[in-house]
Amino acid sequence: MKTMRHNPHLYEINARIFVRRLSEKYGRQVTLASVPEEEWQWLAGRGFDIVWLMGVWQRSPGSRQKALHHPGLRHEYSKTLPGWTEKDVAGSPYAIYGYTLDSALGDQNELARVRSQINRLGMRLMVDFVPNHLALDHPWTVSHPERFVQAKKTEVRSHPDWFFPTNSGVYLAHGRDPYFPPWTDTAQVNFYSTDLRKAFMNEMLRIADTADGMRYDMAMLALNEVFERIWSKVLGDYPRLKTEFWAEAIGRVREKHPDFIFLAEAYWGLEHKLQQLGFDFTYDKDLYDRLRSSPPADIRRALVKNGHSARFIENHDEPRAVVAFGRERSLAAAVIMATIPGLRFFHDGQLEGRRGRLPIQLAREQSEVIDSEVLKFYERLLAITSDPAFHDGEWSLMDVTRAWDGNESHQNLLAWSWQHGEKLKLVVVNYSPGQAQGRIKVELPGTTQKAVFTDELAGVSYLRDPKEIRNPGLYVDLGTYKAHMFDVGGDSIVIGPPSY
Repeated sequence: MKTMRHNPHLYEINARIFVRRLSEKYGRQVTLASVPEEEWQWLAGRGFDIVWLMGVWQRSPGSRQKALHHPGLRHEYSKTLPGWTEKDVAGSPYAIYGYTLDSALGDQNELARVRSQINRLGMRLMVDFVPNHLALDHPWTVSHPERFVQAKKTEVRSHPDWFFPTNSGVYLAHGRDPYFPPWTDTAQVNFYSTDLRKAFMNEMLRIADTADGMRYDMAMLALNEVFERIWSKVLGDYPRLKTEFWAEAIGRVREKHPDFIFLAEAYWGLEHKLQQLGFDFTYDKDLYDRLRSSPPADIRRALVKNGHSARFIENHDEPRAVVAFGRERSLAAAVIMATIPGLRFFHDGQLEGRRGRLPIQLAREQSEVIDSEVLKFYERLLAITSDPAFHDGEWSLMDVTRAWDGNESHQNLLAWSWQHGEKLKLVVVNYSPGQAQGRIKVELPGTTQKAVFTDELAGVSYLRDPKEIRNPGLYVDLGTYKAHMFDVGGDSIVIGPPSY
């Protein structure tokens, strides 16, 4: 298998939804290993480097019961999937009953076969790992209760919603994010337990034998400082471990699988710390939030980060991009996230402009009409960004100056370049609801008597004087939430008009 590109493209798929959708499409029962080759080829042909199959592990019967009877979830099911029945509720994929393949997806050998299949196409397989908790009825809650956070009766009386009793009478804590109510279908693991750490590392090593990477749910909750802040009072005088779980676990896996990919869902400004502990990529929620609600000047400041950030404008935890941003702005945001350094993270349904966000407990989706214009836009964007310049080139954030005195609209333009040998790519985005003009000083690669700017997104070419684009700079005039993706210095062949 070829070496993975820098700044890779990831595609997240809800595994249960995926096989059900394909079963309906092909009129037969599809499992992971029997997914037709052309489905994987479609992703490979659009330049994806990593396929994240979300929710492949065995779900919990107890979690499913919680999901069936939770009033808030039932409301979400009715809103998202009118006419749903109990058969449509599978339970949360993040309340893990066992790190074995969900039987709805096939037999236990199918994950390895899928990996081989997509590896042959040049892609890598990523799966989930949930470090903070397991299902409330996971077998370890009975056989190894010492691997979980246990509570005394005084703590249970103080916070009855935080804990639950096991059949043996021991009270265990539910998994918890300190800013939200507990996840009542889970049991909180104890990261100060040496036995728990060893057991988790063994699970990770076993999974790493059949996958190329893992996405770690809420990875910052396993940091000592965070775990201590949430659970110190409950743990009392329980002995503390000084070493970080992630340093140990990532080190163990890398000894056997040096190219394994570690992606952390992370928030609260702890992303850099997780990168230092070994994660290849961490969620960039800061950029997502700024793209949704901040002016271009604030967005610009968020772009100056290292290439270990996972950039996204939707995923299974967030609303659909065309809903959250609005259709037009979502496409501008897509250009930004797909052309800056880091892991570029796309979500199943994003390319087709899907609008319905499916609760992860459901195993059936509402059918939607594909937005053909959005799909054509994404196919064009992915084709452009498949160029090696966007992966192996040198990225530079560029200044945009006034087009003329008194015109401040240049502040709404974001611009950067990718230099790869003699090849130069220039991206300019008007991230505002109005027309914007500005100038960008561009240093041409090599020497040339003419400068040809081919806008690969719009399908037109412009001939410019090299002296002008060096000073005062290339003149840019862009409409509301529009973008240029220039190949600079290439020929002037028009590549066809855009379809969006």
